[in-house]
Amino acid sequence: MYNIMIVEDDPKLAELLQSHIRRYGNEAIIVNDFDHVLERFQEIRPHVVLLDVNLPSFDGYYWCRQIRSLSTCPIIFISARSGTMDQLRALENGADDYITKPFHYDIVIAKIHSQLRRVYGDYAAVSGERTVEKEGLVLYPERMELQLGEQTVALTKKETILLETLLGRSPRLVSRETILEKLWDDAFVDDNTLSVNITRVRKRLAEMGIEDALETVRGSGYRINIVWKTEHSK
Repeated sequence: MYNIMIVEDDPKLAELLQSHIRRYGNEAIIVNDFDHVLERFQEIRPHVVLLDVNLPSFDGYYWCRQIRSLSTCPIIFISARSGTMDQLRALENGADDYITKPFHYDIVIAKIHSQLRRVYGDYAAVSGERTVEKEGLVLYPERMELQLGEQTVALTKKETILLETLLGRSPRLVSRETILEKLWDDAFVDDNTLSVNITRVRKRLAEMGIEDALETVRGSGYRINIVWKTEHSK
């Protein structure tokens, strides 16, 4: 069973979509709090998002960008806006598909199933999902998740890149310059910005009970030390 998140401000339409999705064996969760869509996304962790353009406070384009900062989860826009520029804008902001209202519910279901097959099922890459693993700690870059045993934490895009860089070279030191290049493509970034991202990664590791793994080597860079080995790799 897959989870589908519905972000639609027409309650009747949202309920009809939910009913059709459930009829085909998947779960559908309606989001009613349009000021905290990203927080609900992180709680639900859906496999597909159905997203309207016209929403209170912030429009669907905004929330699409916010979701894309955390996840590569398929996003399908559903909107009464049928103009070419609206559809192009949706795709440029990270959408995978666009359905105009009014629509046939069977078309929506077919497009959801198409995305599920493409990303998670029959049409997913044969080579399998890319992972970075160190002594039982597994990073899933495509889904931006970190797993240790039965524990899983969601990551932002920059947290994922930073952890992939550090884990991929562990136990070797990774220079500050290398990290800056990976995260910001040589753009000027002050020390505080890098430190904030390092702190966030430390917090993600701490959520899994991993303390003091990310070492700062003053004047040189950072290193991941495998401190979780004895506790979790038995």
